[in-house]
Amino acid sequence: MNRQLWFLLIGIGFFLSSCSLAPKYTQPMTPIPAQWPQGEAYGNGSAVNQTMAVSELSLNKFFTDPKLQKIIETALINNRDLRLAVLNVERVRALYDIQKAQLFPVVNAVGYGNKQRIPADLSVTGKSMTMEQYGVNMGIASWEIDFFGRIRSLKDRALEEYLATEEARCSAQIALVSEVSRVYLALASDLENLKLAQSTLKAQQASYALIHKRYEVGIATEIDLYRAQTRVDAALRDVPRFTQLTAQDKNALNLLAGSPVPEDILPKDLSSISPFKEISPGLSSDTILTRPDIMAAEHRLKGAYAFIGAARAAFFPRISLTTAVGTASNELSGLFNSGSGTWNFAPQIAMPIFDARTWAALRVSKTDQKIVLTQYEKTIQTAFREVADALAVQGTINQQVSAQQSLVNATEKTYHLSNKRYTVGIDGYLSVLDAQRSLYVQQQVLIALRLAELANQVRLYAVLGGGSA
Repeated sequence: MNRQLWFLLIGIGFFLSSCSLAPKYTQPMTPIPAQWPQGEAYGNGSAVNQTMAVSELSLNKFFTDPKLQKIIETALINNRDLRLAVLNVERVRALYDIQKAQLFPVVNAVGYGNKQRIPADLSVTGKSMTMEQYGVNMGIASWEIDFFGRIRSLKDRALEEYLATEEARCSAQIALVSEVSRVYLALASDLENLKLAQSTLKAQQASYALIHKRYEVGIATEIDLYRAQTRVDAALRDVPRFTQLTAQDKNALNLLAGSPVPEDILPKDLSSISPFKEISPGLSSDTILTRPDIMAAEHRLKGAYAFIGAARAAFFPRISLTTAVGTASNELSGLFNSGSGTWNFAPQIAMPIFDARTWAALRVSKTDQKIVLTQYEKTIQTAFREVADALAVQGTINQQVSAQQSLVNATEKTYHLSNKRYTVGIDGYLSVLDAQRSLYVQQQVLIALRLAELANQVRLYAVLGGGSA
């Protein structure tokens, strides 16, 4: 008994001091420029740097619109895709716990009984006899002592996979918040376009009625009448089209929120939405390394390093231990009598001599590490491009909106002047028709640019790794 305990303590000591054959991890150099792009497309850098960093903002600080805040909160609770991401994290964590448990011995208690009749011609006494044996053991069955870190490397790989999955959940949350905001803004834009189409329809119907009266008295021509009819029909076409789009936007928002969104927290138009908080990416491009998708890729890279350690450990001996202590007797009532104790201690060592699979597995692990490294670098490059694109929009969108607003104002004045000149008989109705058509188109472009401006602010927040509660 003391001998068994002595060997067990030695084995545990070796286990606790086991080495690892995994290569030491060092963070790779980032394959992107040290700073964000500069130039005319990116606006005035000093003005951008005066805004807050995304790491300093929570969801409620960035999304200042109270209606949008409520919808985002509902989506974070009820969205099924996010719920699946959370459940996947729980699953991978349980798999990690299973892998980690292999470092420790499994202790089982086993009770057994055996009763056997032996015929006379097989009995050593020459007489038939009945033999009985009962026993109770508690021990360890085939516990691998991790001298060379094979199990520990697999445990480290499982841990990194769990951490990568947790970062993937964060990415899913950011994507959800960004998509809810995008659909919310699209709904506001389509509602504004619907209002524009409805007001244009009323104006065109009034204009058509006026021309129809002028046509009846012989002042307006027949071609003027039909030209006015085309604008009425165009507006009649756009009203149901934007009605359809707003309905589809609401359906998408309900799906993202995981439940029907009350009408009272839906937007009225783009002007009714509270502006988002201005943010800055900072001076260094290294700020994107904290993005959840990049951190997930790095955890997978660390896991690939650990898997190399497990593949290397396969070339070294495996030492396993089977041991048990208990009691045995030929009578059930004598199991726990004095002198009935038993024990066994059976260490085993397996030395690999030739197995071509181990060399192939090592090559696979090294190739996997290179693949994951390339994926990690590609993830960083993609993130840099996404932020740079959002910065390019941020640096130019204000000028586009300002110029478009001026264009709308000028086109609106042109329309009113053309209408007056037609009324007094100076110009034909064609000039009025062109001015009205141009005004309607430019008003739609202005709405689209205002939508792009707001949507880009949300995108910049998301691609910089925002989205935490």
